[in-house]
Amino acid sequence: MTAVAVKYPELQKLGVAVLAMSTDSHFTHKVWQEQELSKMVDGGVPFPLLSDSGGRIGRAYGVYDAEAGVDVRGRFIIDPEGIVQAMEVLTPPVGRNVMELLRQVQAFQHVAATGEATPSGWQPGRPTLSPGPDLVGKVWEVWKTDNAF
Repeated sequence: MTAVAVKYPELQKLGVAVLAMSTDSHFTHKVWQEQELSKMVDGGVPFPLLSDSGGRIGRAYGVYDAEAGVDVRGRFIIDPEGIVQAMEVLTPPVGRNVMELLRQVQAFQHVAATGEATPSGWQPGRPTLSPGPDLVGKVWEVWKTDNAF
């Protein structure tokens, strides 16, 4: 969450709204912000920390662990029409990658703006694919595996 906070200005430039949610109460979030997050990021996390007490939202997104009573860590990219375009759910010991989040947002925005497809590992400025019958059997001519890295 603090890595997202550090990259928050870049996400804002991309027009991304960031929300963080857990089953913790807003009181717990306040203490966490004051006692932990603000020591990791100057001023603390700049986006809302929301409480999903009871896990209703977590259930809707498939991340609520009813046995433990918690929302499992997840990340969702939801487009302006409210459609989930991507999600990532990891077990608690494995952290997420904020640079991959930025790359995916840029890729989804590029696809929406151009209709092109962004192949594996795509970064802004790298080759894209123009889907259509002319591309069938010729992807290898346009895109090389080295572009994924």
